[in-house]
Amino acid sequence: MKIVKSLILLIVFFLSFEGESQETLPIYSDYLSDNVYLVHPSAAGIGNTGKLRFTARQQWAGVKDAPTLQTISYHNRFREKAALGFILFNDSNGFHSQKGIQGTFAYHLDLNRASVFNQLSFGLSLTAVQNQVDQTQFFGDPTIAQIIRSDGYFNADFSVAYHRKGFSSYLTVKNLLLSAKNNLNNNLEPLDLRNYILSLGYYFGDKQSFQFEPSVMIQLRESTGERIVDFNLKAYKDFNKAQLWGALSYRKGFDAKPIEDLVYITPIIGVNYNKWMFSYTYTRQMNDIVLTDLGFHQVSIGVNLFTRKPRAAACPNINASF
Repeated sequence: MKIVKSLILLIVFFLSFEGESQETLPIYSDYLSDNVYLVHPSAAGIGNTGKLRFTARQQWAGVKDAPTLQTISYHNRFREKAALGFILFNDSNGFHSQKGIQGTFAYHLDLNRASVFNQLSFGLSLTAVQNQVDQTQFFGDPTIAQIIRSDGYFNADFSVAYHRKGFSSYLTVKNLLLSAKNNLNNNLEPLDLRNYILSLGYYFGDKQSFQFEPSVMIQLRESTGERIVDFNLKAYKDFNKAQLWGALSYRKGFDAKPIEDLVYITPIIGVNYNKWMFSYTYTRQMNDIVLTDLGFHQVSIGVNLFTRKPRAAACPNINASF
């Protein structure tokens, strides 16, 4: 039984290495924890407050060397229409890891200065990544040098966003430079990692007892034709000095190889108090091959800085809760 579990772990590690870990920054459900900027550069400075966010994610709890991800991000406007942002991340997956920094410039155009919120946004991110493979962990194979191999690369993402009242939309092209390298390949040939992401959502129930925000996010990977779809629903409840919110996300992969099928269920619970935000995310993997029933866990902590006057009625990504 231990041998079978070890083989399954090895297979999933390699699949994850060929898929997510070669991306500049893996795309999970943490964008639902008030951090759309992790996915879409055009979200930098899009609202009325600066957002400092910390996230820590642990996959396959209880499994040694399981994937982990930590991020620190901040973004805000520095002029009426221009904004800056950055993300620091550390992504570890067994013997493979990558650390990087991403810088973003965004520009926001108000299309209607009346009582209706109507905004078009553009964002460009440039990323520097240090990729590393610890070959000292490849025991028993004399053909593999027992060394730590390291390689750096640069990448870029471009994004457009449009908001009107409670409607939100984002279109992002990730990995524009296509310069990420596979450290396990001696030829170091560039990998086709371009990923197209479309997000659509609508926030309604403003000034009601409860507010709701259904949304969908679609990913299309150019190299494989694989499509990944997130179906999401968030609900909000305001109290005197706090806001309690929860979300449920269903992720499904299409046109993938059978062993790579993605089926995730992710409930999220969070609270906004004064300028602070806290959320807990649990993801349960519904694939046929599952290493552990303990799932994936993530904690996000944030604080809003330099908050300005709220804009006209719009989604929570535009106006901070407090």
